[in-house]
Amino acid sequence: MTTMTFASSLEPALLRRPGLSMTQLHDQLWRITRTDGEVVGYVERFAVSEGLRYRAKRFLARQHRFVGVGEFWSIDDAVDCFA
Repeated sequence: MTTMTFASSLEPALLRRPGLSMTQLHDQLWRITRTDGEVVGYVERFAVSEGLRYRAKRFLARQHRFVGVGEFWSIDDAVDCFA
């Protein structure tokens, strides 16, 4: 029997930042919000030939669009962009 799971392989401590909250939307995408619920951006995980990368995108509410902040080798570095 095959069991499929979409649980994150990330440790919960990696997902904590003061003033920020992360919600995993699916196996490759996390929404980053302020503690008041305001969406500040997303972190997307994707594969490259060298391994896994994390892309940070900031949400510009007034312009209703996303701006790429950068691509990183760790989710910690990607989340730090929103601090």
